[in-house]
Amino acid sequence: MSFDSRILRWVFSRHAHPVSAWSRWASTPLVLVPVWTRRWSTLAPIGAWMIINPILTPPPADDSAWATRAVLGEERWLTDHPHDRLAAINAANAAVLIATILPARKHNKPLTILGVAASMALTLVSWNLYADYYDQHHSNHL
Repeated sequence: MSFDSRILRWVFSRHAHPVSAWSRWASTPLVLVPVWTRRWSTLAPIGAWMIINPILTPPPADDSAWATRAVLGEERWLTDHPHDRLAAINAANAAVLIATILPARKHNKPLTILGVAASMALTLVSWNLYADYYDQHHSNHL
């Protein structure tokens, strides 16, 4: 196992804790704060939060939580590189969040809220598929 894969395994093992997964999901609106406020000084603390969030919690005790299986399924999916509908959902999610930059920049609250909500919903759709992927492919690596 390479150094990179050991680091990735360590990060995902901690991010698989439901507190980490759900707090990261709930933090989605933060990515637009610098655009909305036009205060680029908010970018560093928000970026730092997004980087450290996955490592703040201990690894989960088991894989019974849906969020845990979703995160571990994502790790497995990234390792396996399948070309399936998850790739399309992830691309759509990224496109939605990027497209939401313009309404946020223009302070269009309804469209900004709609874009963030759509992104968060797509994340939950992908989590469901990741959890299914985990259930089908896991090998007890907790």
